Amino acid sequence: MPRTKPPRTSEIRPLPRAFFARDPRKVARQLLGKILIRESAEIRLTARIVEVEAYLGEDDLAAHAAAGRTLRNSVLFGPPGHAYIYFIYGNHYCLNVSCEPDGQAGSVLFRALEPLEGVGEMARARKLDLGATNKWQLTSGPGRLCQAFGITRSADNGRDLTSRASGLWIGDDGSRPRRVTITPRIGITKAAQLPLRYLLTSNPFVSRAR
Repeated sequence: MPRTKPPRTSEIRPLPRAFFARDPRKVARQLLGKILIRESAEIRLTARIVEVEAYLGEDDLAAHAAAGRTLRNSVLFGPPGHAYIYFIYGNHYCLNVSCEPDGQAGSVLFRALEPLEGVGEMARARKLDLGATNKWQLTSGPGRLCQAFGITRSADNGRDLTSRASGLWIGDDGSRPRRVTITPRIGITKAAQLPLRYLLTSNPFVSRAR
């Protein structure tokens, strides 16, 4: 399993754009163990990516790109490595990263993270009492992790996740998962049978029914 202690900033390298310019299935699997970072002059939040889902573009009925390119989903068709944020069920945001070469749609949805740094800030953003809360509740699930990281469509849609300068980026500290489990996607009805959910085997922060 990847180490759980927070890595030093000097140990984390932003993932290059070429990492994302590939089939979302390859990107999804290799995102496991990488680190999502939110940083500014006021805060620094880091968490290890432990669960994701791949969406395959216009031929995937569950993907937002299935309807073709629109103003709303244009990030999915743009350069790879950018944040695509959408609002769901009228109460939470979901974070995705665009994949495939420019002009070709594909994405990976972030489903769960393992908090490393800024746990107190995450708890405040989630309006939870950390003393009475299992850390699993902070970032397990797409909506929870976006709330913990303060991710919204208006502020973050289109952000370059390959650049430290964007304030929201994905890095690699050299950790590699030992075991990966692949299952059908969850929480959807269309193309739900496809085995496109990737997670770190036995990681306690993976989303699950409670």
